[in-house]
Amino acid sequence: MSLFLLEVPLPDNSSESADGLFERLADAAMQSNGELIEIQVSKAQGVVYAIVEHRSAEVVDAFFRQASIDFNEVAPVRLVGAELEDLKQKKAGAQFLVEWDIPEGTTMEQYLTTKRSKAHLYANVPETTFLRTYVREDMMKCLCFYDAPDEDAVLRAREAVSTPVDRLNRLGE
Repeated sequence: MSLFLLEVPLPDNSSESADGLFERLADAAMQSNGELIEIQVSKAQGVVYAIVEHRSAEVVDAFFRQASIDFNEVAPVRLVGAELEDLKQKKAGAQFLVEWDIPEGTTMEQYLTTKRSKAHLYANVPETTFLRTYVREDMMKCLCFYDAPDEDAVLRAREAVSTPVDRLNRLGE
């Protein structure tokens, strides 16, 4: 099974509408014999970030379109910094999402090597907890999830590991 990212526009700002969208996302994943692993919402950006586990991007695409769910694409991603089984059990949330557009020419191996070598530096910003990253297999970008008291703490953590921030989203707002 593989993981796929779908970025889904929020239909509007009502919680009923968001709840209905979440149900449709979960139902479409289940109907296609997949599993919705995680949903994170950036209301300020008007985007739902959905992670689906499935065998086929094409099947996910077809079932989500059949369910009339608007999304940008089905992008294969790799989970880094957390175990999938832990996410499934906890249905863990996050407070902040950092999107980083990975520089062209960077390989997955280069990214993972750098990530491993710098991970210990997060200890320099103890008020921020790095939770997990989803790296697009096409190396276009990664989504990094954090718990922190505020945006400045997230920025200090990113600075500690010498990794830029292209977009910073407070989740659930």
